[in-house]
Amino acid sequence: MRRRTLLASLGGAVSVGLAGCLGGSAELAENEVGMSTRRFEPTSKVVEAGTTVRWRNTDRGVHTVTAYDGETPEEAAYFATGGFDSEQAAKDAWYSTTGGGLDPGEAFEYTFEIPGEYDYYCIPHEAAGMVGTIVVE
Repeated sequence: MRRRTLLASLGGAVSVGLAGCLGGSAELAENEVGMSTRRFEPTSKVVEAGTTVRWRNTDRGVHTVTAYDGETPEEAAYFATGGFDSEQAAKDAWYSTTGGGLDPGEAFEYTFEIPGEYDYYCIPHEAAGMVGTIVVE
């Protein structure tokens, strides 16, 4: 079982237990992904190649958007809040200085040019199931 799939399953169970305790329900634009307490909303999104997706921190906590190395199309550029060029660089920055964190109300954008599946997560909340997928057609 892929790490992301396992974490998403665990996150679903956690989110049921947290129902009613989650952050606000901000309205999102068509190509926007919200961040609330320990989840991306929506967790999966399908877009056309060339689409810019915007993640907006709609929560009171700090979150990241961090692509998994090896779980994006080979030709695609790596993406992460903070502009890091690898998953390890993003993790190192987060754990040393909370680098790459999006404060409440802040946003991050990435344009998906290459068709395929892009799996990503929030570094501090991955174990709680804060994972997502963008599918580019």
